[in-house]
Amino acid sequence: MVHDLVNKGLKLTQHPLFKSLLGKAGGILAKPAKIGMLITTAYAKLVDTESTQSGFEQLKEVMFTFMRLVKAYATGRYRNVATKSMLIGVGVLLYLVTPLDVIPDFIPVIGLLDDISLMAWFIEAFHSEIEKFKEWEEIADMEPGIGTL
Repeated sequence: MVHDLVNKGLKLTQHPLFKSLLGKAGGILAKPAKIGMLITTAYAKLVDTESTQSGFEQLKEVMFTFMRLVKAYATGRYRNVATKSMLIGVGVLLYLVTPLDVIPDFIPVIGLLDDISLMAWFIEAFHSEIEKFKEWEEIADMEPGIGTL
């Protein structure tokens, strides 16, 4: 099941809509206010989404971690991540919040499948970047004056 989602997510990265969002990601990544708005919108979409799929909660947790990574990157607190990873990740967040999906979100169940597939692909492809950030967060929590976002 997860492997199928990852493969579907990979296919979505080749779609012209996603490629267009990658182009926008660079401009957004350089603007902390726009990053904040994107994170807030993506967070609201993930929180509002209800699913009976067993892996969905795990996807949400990792995507929330990634959103913290983006915020830390935008504020300059964390830069131990490849720029390409950040651009692709912001592209995934843009896809998540854009109403113009390959499969529109208003279609029950199936409408969220493309979002879930793209998140699954991103998590699989960039697992090491996300894990490095989680380790940094744990250390940052212990150091005075650093804290988490």
